[in-house]
Amino acid sequence: MNIHEYQAKAVLKEFGVPVSKGVPILKAEEAEAAAKQLGGPLWVVKSQIHAGGRGKGKFKEASAGEKGGVRLSKSIDETKQFVKEMLGATLVTEQTGPAGKQVNRIYLEDGSDIEKEFYLSLLVDRETSRVAFVVSTEGGMNIEEVAHNTPEKIVTFSVDPATGVMGHHGRTVAQALGLKGDLAKQAEKLITQLYTAFIAKDMDMLEINPLIISKQGELKCLDAKMSFDSNALYRHPEIVALRDTTEEDAKEIEASKYDLAYIALDGTIGCMVNGAGLAMATLDIIKLYGESPANFLDVGGGATEEKVTAAFKIITSDPNVKGILVNIFGGIMKCDIIAAGVVAAVKAVGLKVPLVVRLEGTNVEEGKKIIRESGLNVLPADDLDDAAQKIVNAVKGK
Repeated sequence: MNIHEYQAKAVLKEFGVPVSKGVPILKAEEAEAAAKQLGGPLWVVKSQIHAGGRGKGKFKEASAGEKGGVRLSKSIDETKQFVKEMLGATLVTEQTGPAGKQVNRIYLEDGSDIEKEFYLSLLVDRETSRVAFVVSTEGGMNIEEVAHNTPEKIVTFSVDPATGVMGHHGRTVAQALGLKGDLAKQAEKLITQLYTAFIAKDMDMLEINPLIISKQGELKCLDAKMSFDSNALYRHPEIVALRDTTEEDAKEIEASKYDLAYIALDGTIGCMVNGAGLAMATLDIIKLYGESPANFLDVGGGATEEKVTAAFKIITSDPNVKGILVNIFGGIMKCDIIAAGVVAAVKAVGLKVPLVVRLEGTNVEEGKKIIRESGLNVLPADDLDDAAQKIVNAVKGK
């Protein structure tokens, strides 16, 4: 689960992390009061969407102006104008794709006198099962580009959960960023605060880009991107309350209601599979035969007919889906349950695209019988390779 920048900064403030003062704006009429509350003389008007590259992004609407999704304002009137232009407009960045995302929230923030910019992030290192820090002197830039072009400018280290952050971690960050004296002490304090917040809130990722030195000699988090472990959200109702469903795919939201592991993709073949490993293999073999999957969907080992029906409805609600592949290897999951769910779903929503069903394992004959006697126009498949070829050929009209 992701949250907006202004929400992430509010979380960081709980742990004493230095951030600029700011006010969220949901309606254009709120801009003047927000600007007066901050006082100026420099304001930063920031589009709030769940995507990076906002400053370099462009709005689809001509009425939103030529400037990007992050703008500097030098007057209250200019602030009001920027907010009016940006709210409700569609911002396109490298991370949103060509469709872009509608800006429904603005964060108005105090301007900062920047001396230097750095990059700092925390994430879960799957190899070491520890929280890792990624630090670079190249702040304000795409970290992937830095890693590709100048990897020597990136320093990484992990923290032993038994000890937590220690003095030598702070010194490592200070040395990597070239900080000395009081700034080095600030860095040590900051990474302790960030690590504490990361653990306390069960985060997946925390990115500060840029982390700045102000001309007043202070370290400050000028931006914050934050995501959380969805499996731990039951421990954090205060974080769940920050969820902005307008930033999420409607199909993924619906899937979450049924505890379905669903991720929308941009292909043409909808997939319903049990087991994450088999689901990944299914996506791969669809690509191998020349098409792209429209989703990742693992119905799990204990799916009911209701869950299967819901999954099928979610797949068919995607207008990009030109064909559907059901690939079930019944172990805990029984093939007859899947078959009954598919039949129920098709009868409820109809079937306008080719459907290939491959069933194997527990109660496979019962499942095939249900499909066979349903009267549905279904292409049966003997194995995964056969299923992939049949659905790809069907989508291509062969």
